[in-house]
Parts: sequence; C-alpha cells; structure tokens
Amino acid sequence: MGRFSRRLRRLAPPPRVVDWAILAVVASAVATGLLAWTGWLPPALLVDLHGIVGVTLAGLLLFKFARVARRVLDRGGWDRATPVSVLLGVVAVAALVSGAFWGLGGNVPLGPWTTLSAHVGLGLLVVPILLLHLRSRMRLPTRTDASRRSALRLGGLLVAGTIAWRLSEAAASLGGATIADTGSKPTGDLYDTETEGGSFPVTSWVADDPDPIDRSDWTLTVAGLEGEGVELTYGDLLAAAGDERRATLDCTSGWYTVQEWQGLRVGDLLDGAGVDASADGADTDARWVRFVSVTGYRWSLPIDEARDALLSTAIDGSRLAHGHGGPARLVAPGRRGFQWVKWVERVELRREPDPAQWLVTLISGFD
Repeated sequence: MGRFSRRLRRLAPPPRVVDWAILAVVASAVATGLLAWTGWLPPALLVDLHGIVGVTLAGLLLFKFARVARRVLDRGGWDRATPVSVLLGVVAVAALVSGAFWGLGGNVPLGPWTTLSAHVGLGLLVVPILLLHLRSRMRLPTRTDASRRSALRLGGLLVAGTIAWRLSEAAASLGGATIADTGSKPTGDLYDTETEGGSFPVTSWVADDPDPIDRSDWTLTVAGLEGEGVELTYGDLLAAAGDERRATLDCTSGWYTVQEWQGLRVGDLLDGAGVDASADGADTDARWVRFVSVTGYRWSLPIDEARDALLSTAIDGSRLAHGHGGPARLVAPGRRGFQWVKWVERVELRREPDPAQWLVTLISGFD
C-alpha cells in the first residue's frame, strides 16, 4: 500500500493543482447533472460529460488520498477541520460509487426511489460540505504550480477518464442494461411489481403530496390573457376527452415508461373554451400556456408545443389514479417527468413564461 501511494504521489500534479482541479471537476459534475434535468441541452451530451468528469474526479481523489492518507490515519495530527475533510471524502466516494453502480446497470431501490436518486442526493450534499472544507483548507496556486508538466498530467487524466467512461458504457451494454440518453432505465428493469393505477411508480416532486381530490367538486379553469375563460367540471372534461397519445414519461428519479395516455388535446381545450385566437390564424399576444397544480406547482410551455400536448384523464383505458395526477395531468412528450404537471386545476394563456416556476418546484406543497 505504501509503495502504491508513493507511486501515485510521483505521478500526481502539484498538490494545489490537484485541489483546484477537484474543485473545478466537482463544479462541472454538479452543473452537468443539474442541466441534464432542464432539457436546455441534449441530454446524451450532458450525461456523457457528467460521466467523464465523474471518472476524472475519481482519479484526482486517488492523488488527493495518497497525499493525505498518513495525516488522516494519524489521529494525533487532526485539527478542527479534519472531521469535515474526512466527511467530504466519504460523501464524495459514496456519490462516485453510486453513480458508477447505476451506470453499469445496477440498482438498489428504496421504495419508488432508485440508486440514481441516492447518487443525486449525495452529489448535492457534497456542495455544502465542500464549502465548509474550503473555509479552512483553501490555498491559491503559485506560479510554480502552473507548468507544462502539470497541464499534461491533468490532460492525460481527462483523456483516461474519457476512455474509462466509454469502456463502462460498453460494459453496461454487454451486461444487458437498457439506458436512455437521459440516463434513465425502463421500469421493468427496476421494479418487480405494479403500482397504483399503472405499471410505474407513484412519485411526487419535493413536497407535492396533496390529499385525494373529490372529483365531484373539482373544476378546471381555462383562462385567457385577460383572465376571461370558463370552468369545466370533471364530467365536462370526460365528455370532451377523446384523444390518445403514446408517450414516454421519463422521471428524474431514473426510470422511464411508455404508456398509452387518454384525455383531451390542449389545443382543443383552448379552442373549446374560446380563449385562444391563434387557432384560426388571427394575431394574438399569447405565446405561452401555463399549467397550474392544486399544490401551486406550475410549468409553462410555448403555445405551439402546448396545443399539441395532452391533458390526460386516463391511462391504458383506466381512470388516472390520484397518485399519477388525477383528475387530470399534463402529458408533454419530449419533456422530463417533473414538467408533466400533476393535479392540474388551471390552464392559462400567457404572454411570457412564468419566471418563478423554477423556484416553485422547490417550495410547492409546503403549507
């Protein structure tokens, strides 16, 4: 072990270069992981970048651990900041191991949650612990740290990380893992039993967990730009529903499912309520449609995309269960699951997207 540690130290860039490279790679891993949820960039590209920086981080941590191992193992050499540093190392390794396990096709479910959920939680936990660590350990690089040799070693590590990531993808494929571009896996590979109202898990975003809705009292408000509009009862919506859409629900928990959804096309809903002039080619200021849940959760779609979306009342011919968003939920093909608003009670035309919708995803459902 001592000989291996010495060899690693000889191969490693200068200590401060390693430390700052770790900071940069952690920031890149968090950024690519979060961006993969947004849909702003191609998910396959972001998942690849996330995997590459993750493998690169593993190499950097080997250099770091080889350097500090003796000091950490000697409890007499600890100071007040050492417990935070040790905790950071443990959480970072756990995040890497859970991510690698998921990427190679493994999963240990915890109820509806997957190993990917654990990986995301551990990765986000790294951030505050790292900030505490930096308060006492941060040291700026010196001019002597910046050298051609350091750059070549870091570049070589990044290349090795890229190769290792590609090999892991090949190993997962040979092992029979079916992984989407987003990193999600089919529910059949993750769960053995059917769940409420369908063959996929019931999950809620953050604190969204309302009591079952009395469908005899529930109404759907469809509003125009000036607030004008109509209210539809559950019976009204069922009477108008006649559209069907085969669409993939890709959840950020790490699973996806392809289902037959039934309901009412949103464009037909807007036309029937008389609030959308764009259907007949007339000019309108409406550019977005906002879908609002009973919990306050909401999401906006560009009007052309929204018109082609579905307000679902049923799945595979059965009434949409409460856990899956009944009485009505948005079905938005091509969007991640957290944008498929559940328990919709308002559909509103807007001139601009809702600037607060990202914040609301974190606080909706809290009393």
